[in-house]
Amino acid sequence: MKLWPFNTLIVQLTLLVIAALVTAQMISLWLFVDERSLAIRAALGFEAAGRAANVARLLENAPADARSAVLEAADSPLVRFKLSSNPSATVDDYSDGGVIEMRVRRLLGDSNHRDIRVEVNQVEGKILPLPHLSGEMAEMHMAMMKGELSAVEMNLSIALSDGQWLNVETRFERPPLQWPFYSTLTFALSAALILIVVFWFLLRRLTGPLRRLASASDSLGRGEEVSELPMAGPLEVRSLIKAFNQMQERLTRFVADRTRLLAALGHDLKSPLTAMRVRAEMVDDDETRTSLIDCVEEMQSMVEATLTFSRGLIGSEGTELVEIGEFLASLQKDILEPFHIKQGPEVFIRIRPMAFRRALRNLIENALRYGGDATVIYETKKQSLMITIEDHGPGIPQEQLEQVFEPFFRLEESRSLETGGHGLGLSISRTIVRAHGGDVVLANRNNKGLMAQIKIPLSEDVPLSGEKDNLATLG
Repeated sequence: MKLWPFNTLIVQLTLLVIAALVTAQMISLWLFVDERSLAIRAALGFEAAGRAANVARLLENAPADARSAVLEAADSPLVRFKLSSNPSATVDDYSDGGVIEMRVRRLLGDSNHRDIRVEVNQVEGKILPLPHLSGEMAEMHMAMMKGELSAVEMNLSIALSDGQWLNVETRFERPPLQWPFYSTLTFALSAALILIVVFWFLLRRLTGPLRRLASASDSLGRGEEVSELPMAGPLEVRSLIKAFNQMQERLTRFVADRTRLLAALGHDLKSPLTAMRVRAEMVDDDETRTSLIDCVEEMQSMVEATLTFSRGLIGSEGTELVEIGEFLASLQKDILEPFHIKQGPEVFIRIRPMAFRRALRNLIENALRYGGDATVIYETKKQSLMITIEDHGPGIPQEQLEQVFEPFFRLEESRSLETGGHGLGLSISRTIVRAHGGDVVLANRNNKGLMAQIKIPLSEDVPLSGEKDNLATLG
């Protein structure tokens, strides 16, 4: 609960999709920047190669005294032209794949007769603007490049027909990515808002039916009547809802059939038992007659208890929201023998009041009968209501703590109904509590006595205290 709402499916899926899209956009941006840089360098390289080919053609056709003027006219701050008897590109470096050389040859109409050399070097470390720029242009250049310069230098040497070399020096600087802050922020916020709205709407179609299914499962586990869930959401969710509806129908039908069978069996046994009682009265021997009548009466009492048990199982009592402290106080007034209630926090729980009262009554009366006293303690632990009933009696042998929940099992061996009952009380209590989605366990106390502990799950949104008017949606 501390991480709410980040532990919900809809928020996690939304964040996951947005993170994936942001990652994809960052990778695309990185690839775009790299391709953009390559495109710019290729364009600058082709432009410099084209100018070098044109200058070489002019120099070969111009008179010797006009060559200085041609070179002066061709010079620019980014590309410098010089005539020399030696090439500035001392080695052939075709790291560009020979593209520049092929372009120059094609513009000059030359195949492989002319010697053309190309050197391409990556400039690393601190880079200053081109030395041929004026001071004002250098400052503007640095401002435009935001002080981040990364460049590739190219030296191109073209052999002329008179034996001299045309040396071309140029530098291709990688411009930084121009990404205005406010435009970027506006785009990011708009895209994020659209993505969140779209994915929130789509995921609501998935998580809405799942929440209803979880709530229905919780209610079914507590024994509440749950109406058939509507088919909604994606195909997989609709299949899950359909399976839940079918499971609920089968479970309800199975429990109802078994309960009706138990009730019918108990009802049908009443007639032959009545006939047996009549025939027992006709026995002449007093001792035999008394023994038969006692056995028949015990069997009739067990049948009546069975019918009462089955009516409790098939009852159509609805659930109500009760405050457990007030509920126990009301039960304390109904039980003749006094028992102590240790006050706990104010806790609201949705139960079937009559059935739950019966379960608690059986456990408390057992503690009073066999333990001599009873103390009821209630508290909440991990979204569950814990009700503990303690006594100071002799306890139960460890190996029989679970066996006593079996129907008609009695620790008291006299078989007397006055001291041992029918052996249905604990079984009825556990059945009722389990119908509420909980359970009952017994344990011997360290300082003598027995402890019966009831655990009933609460809904996640059940508060530990508050007004009833604020709990209309609990259960």
